[in-house]
Amino acid sequence: MAKVHPNAADPERRPPQDDQEEPPTVLTVWRKSLLFNCHGFTVFDARGDLAFRVDCYAASRCRAEVVLMDFAGKPLLTVRRKRLSLTEHWVIYDGDAAAEPAKSRPLLSVRRHVSLRASNKAVAHVTPHTSAAAASTAEYVVEGSYGRRACAVRDARGDAVAEVRRKESVGDDVFRLVADPRLGAPLAMGLVIALDEMFGAGRGSARSLLRRTWSV
Repeated sequence: MAKVHPNAADPERRPPQDDQEEPPTVLTVWRKSLLFNCHGFTVFDARGDLAFRVDCYAASRCRAEVVLMDFAGKPLLTVRRKRLSLTEHWVIYDGDAAAEPAKSRPLLSVRRHVSLRASNKAVAHVTPHTSAAAASTAEYVVEGSYGRRACAVRDARGDAVAEVRRKESVGDDVFRLVADPRLGAPLAMGLVIALDEMFGAGRGSARSLLRRTWSV
């Protein structure tokens, strides 16, 4: 637990100056639920305080949706699998989409990138859920490797709005998430949930992709 909590000063985090823009949010993500017999995430802010949590009783391969909560357990986002899709496709909704379907609106669509070119850096595309026209062009592209905890969500100009980075000497289940204010920490964590469902342990191979595609 001492290695998980980011109470020590982060060398990449600098205090904001009066004339500078808001700095990115640096979170420590633990790929583990604090509840017994649960799967999920526990997320700490730069002071070591609990920021977000994900508690799922269902195993990953059985999940149709995942709810991101704040530290008190209030639902913030719902990450839901889109059925009958040729590729893995997840939609991020505002709030608890199951409890309040009328109030919950889709925010982002995350679709796994499929390419025969091994040199292609893109692993997923993220589009705003505003209109059919917007969905046809990727607003963000995810590049790198989530499995290696080294990937970035980039906008059309190539600027990173979120990054997943390795955290020293703690393995793959604990890593850093750096969220730019333009995207925000909750949506950045929602993207991490979608990426973990797509590229988590045992789900990154082409055989696994085909099996999951035909099972929806």
